[in-house]
Amino acid sequence: MTVSAPVPAPGIAPANWLRLIALGMIWGASFMSVTVALEGIGPYMVVATRLSLGAILLLIIAGVRGVGLPPRTGPNASVIWLCALGMGLFSNAVPFFFLAWGQQYVASGFAGVCMAFVPLLILPLAHVFVPGERMNLRRLIGFAIGTFGVFVLIGPAALSATGAEFELIARLACVGAACCYGIGTIITRLCPQVDMLSLSAAALCFAALVFVPYAFWVEDLPETVSSRSLLAVIYLGLLPTGIAQLLLVQVIRSAGPVFMSLVNYQVPIWSVILGMVVLGEDLPSGIFWALALILTGLALAQFGALTRLFTGRRRGGTA
Repeated sequence: MTVSAPVPAPGIAPANWLRLIALGMIWGASFMSVTVALEGIGPYMVVATRLSLGAILLLIIAGVRGVGLPPRTGPNASVIWLCALGMGLFSNAVPFFFLAWGQQYVASGFAGVCMAFVPLLILPLAHVFVPGERMNLRRLIGFAIGTFGVFVLIGPAALSATGAEFELIARLACVGAACCYGIGTIITRLCPQVDMLSLSAAALCFAALVFVPYAFWVEDLPETVSSRSLLAVIYLGLLPTGIAQLLLVQVIRSAGPVFMSLVNYQVPIWSVILGMVVLGEDLPSGIFWALALILTGLALAQFGALTRLFTGRRRGGTA
């Protein structure tokens, strides 16, 4: 079987910057929503519910648009479905579970710090596996500065011990989730050409089919669920899972995995802003230093793309 090359990434269009900002806002609220959902629902059922709702939403949208799921026969069909399976596992089912379970035992900001390391994981992976995504010193320094900015934003308390029984394993689970996101991003980029909505729906269907039976095997349905937890898990299913999966695929396929990884620097910022606005939390003392570091890191990592964005010049590549 001949496998065609994945869709080449054009210059980074303004629409991809808007998608990136939208993803940062959506995922920035997801950590807060996971915490609320876990108040009345077990971690396995939280993941199973959000995957099921996300899959149903994208299946409905794909059906309405008339695209359906990817073809089961034809050129590269088997490779596309294998990529969808890999995306379902590494971008959804496994990291969702790792984070939902791990957040029961780790300090509140630890998961956010782990997600900030995703760009540093993606950079060498993309260098090896994705043509045109070359690792260079400027990008490496930019990502390192951005990662340090996230640490400043969340504070050293994120790394402090809670004394929980499973804390060490929970920390490893959060790190494992970050690694999964890196692998899933590369799989998404390398998938042969296919309708992005179809690919997104197939990935979430696989994730739900794999995880939902396991969730029912190891965990019972809650006897009662508060409206607060119910709304939180519905939000997780529709936006950070369903809509975000579609946006994620669009950004990775059109702008590349390294550009997509910048969302991990946005998520903690939006998490802090939403916590302040929605929950009335205090503004962190180091937020302005953190913002300066994160924006500096972003500018270094995507200097070429930002230059083309503001000057209107377009060329190939994602540097």
